[in-house]
Amino acid sequence: MMNSNESVRPGGGRAARARADAQRSEDAILAAARTLFLDAGYEGVNLDRVAEAAGVSRQTVYNRFGGKEALFRATVRRHWGGVMTWSDQVRATIRDVRFPDPAAKLVGIARAFLKFIDDADQAAFTRLVIAESRSRPWIGEEFHRFGQALTLETLAEILGAMHKQGVLDCPRPDIAARQFLALINEFSLWPKIMATGAAQSGAPDPDAIVAEAVATFLCRYGRQRFESGPRESG
Repeated sequence: MMNSNESVRPGGGRAARARADAQRSEDAILAAARTLFLDAGYEGVNLDRVAEAAGVSRQTVYNRFGGKEALFRATVRRHWGGVMTWSDQVRATIRDVRFPDPAAKLVGIARAFLKFIDDADQAAFTRLVIAESRSRPWIGEEFHRFGQALTLETLAEILGAMHKQGVLDCPRPDIAARQFLALINEFSLWPKIMATGAAQSGAPDPDAIVAEAVATFLCRYGRQRFESGPRESG
């Protein structure tokens, strides 16, 4: 049955299907490119391999991305897509948000970071970027711009808002943001990046990483001592 939009705009349904097909092709291309880049490195990938893995023609890949460098840049942006969405949401709402329980907020942020590290295979992607940045500095710059820099800026905005509301004593949120991430990454990310099996096997469980990171952070920046254990935000 034709919907109202299609009856007003002949071909509207076809246009919508074309856009959906284009989005599916883009998703398939970026997923294939990510897998191939992680497996073979930047030099070991070409548009033909990506097209074959994505189930599309080489011309489709070229028409959409233009070349391998643009494709890699798009792969980096897709990798950080969740962080970019989170940043946009924070910046759109930060003026109206109250933080009556900073511990609960920090627990929620820490848990989200841990989930991202696992879900996005952050360690493997970071190893790829480190390996390729020596000969192609733009790779590291792109990875930092859309990822770590944006994460730190957004977290600093949250900490700055908490400071203004008087729930944290945090006059340098830019420094505090780096410290908070370091408390998490030291146990959850860097052992995986370095592929140190012994360090990974002896790492605390995620709940302990979160609890200790938040407790340590609030010992320095909290208005009240953090003694009863953090509560996970709903």
